[in-house]
Amino acid sequence: MLPQQNGGYQITPNHSEAVPVSESQYQWSRKSLDELVDFYYSEIRPAMREADYDPDHGRPSYEWLAEHGFSGLSYTLQEHHDLTVKEFFVEEVGLGDDTPRDYDDNSGYDWEIRNDKTLEAIKRYLSTQRDRGELAESTVTSRRSRLAEYARIYEQLHGPVSLTRNLNDIEERPAENDRCMAVFDVLKDRLSTDQSRLKYLGDVQQFYDYQVRFQGAKYNPLDGANNQFRWEIDNPDNKTVDADGMRAIYEAAESIDEKLLVLALGAWGLRTNEVASLTLDQFVLDDDEDNRIVFEQRKNGPGEVAVLFGVDILKQRIVDLDEPGWDGYFFPSARSSTGHITPQTVTNRFKQLAEVAGVTVEGATPTAKMGRRFWYTTYNEAVKQMMEGLEGIAADQGSSSTEIISQNYLSEAEKRRYRRKAMRDELKVVFGD
Repeated sequence: MLPQQNGGYQITPNHSEAVPVSESQYQWSRKSLDELVDFYYSEIRPAMREADYDPDHGRPSYEWLAEHGFSGLSYTLQEHHDLTVKEFFVEEVGLGDDTPRDYDDNSGYDWEIRNDKTLEAIKRYLSTQRDRGELAESTVTSRRSRLAEYARIYEQLHGPVSLTRNLNDIEERPAENDRCMAVFDVLKDRLSTDQSRLKYLGDVQQFYDYQVRFQGAKYNPLDGANNQFRWEIDNPDNKTVDADGMRAIYEAAESIDEKLLVLALGAWGLRTNEVASLTLDQFVLDDDEDNRIVFEQRKNGPGEVAVLFGVDILKQRIVDLDEPGWDGYFFPSARSSTGHITPQTVTNRFKQLAEVAGVTVEGATPTAKMGRRFWYTTYNEAVKQMMEGLEGIAADQGSSSTEIISQNYLSEAEKRRYRRKAMRDELKVVFGD
């Protein structure tokens, strides 16, 4: 009898013990993120069951992966996808992780930050993210690492002074802007990709935004930094479906549940694991202006997502499912212990619709993640449309910059209303009748 392949093991008829397969067979570095998710379901999950490790209990540990021939996963996630193993299993695969973390304790993390006020400010900010449920634990851990690195470089350049010491003095703004930008001049050379640089920049900007909104700071010293560096994510994994492709995929969806799946990705911008576990009690359907989905935890925040299009399909799906015994999941599965479909099933269904529609991206069938990226590209286009709409106001005010009008003359509520209107118009073009 030939040996059988099972997960990370070679099972032979003459041996009762499983022998790890050579990791070179897996060719980790050649796998896309979607292929790694497929690999979890086809290889790792069966191996977990074989080893009496319940995959529905949570994510596998680093130790278990290494012991069972999957240690290469950690390296390829970090080097090629900028993800930790925990982020991969929780955010991409959709496994649960209830491990608590206290960012104010003495858990052994080596901050290497000399200024106590800086350390206190970062801890307070991270604890707020955790306690209010805006971010997943894995994301808060990653954010902690980036903020600590930023603070260490700041101290190396400018001395062991507080990051927040000048934020209440508007006259210090130009000098503080320069100090912060100098840190990113260092990070620009230290980090190898624009994607990594933008993650650092986004995390630090949000830290300063928190100081402005909740701690009384008068300005964010990194406002507009994106325009200075003009970093862009130019990655082959970031391909997206265009508007014509998304419309064709939506038109290929014949059933209400298929249409809802496409809308959840392309019109609401949800991740595959968020689509798979979407449930009725997450929706707040107040009116056309404030329909939204509420998340207790989400990788990048915020805790709510606006539903600007597709409420009619959503309500029809509720009518179709509203029978005795329905547990509230919009994509239920009787075969799953969770009660709903898996993220991989979301990807499979989306790809099937794309194949029916004959839609390809650079010659390949698009994945669900590409459908979600359509939301981002569409949103960026909507923001451009909004800014173009402010040109008349800028001219009337004698200003050459629509950004100045947006920042200084429009309230947050007004800007949100303009953005949503522009986005709703873009979505109607693609998904409307």
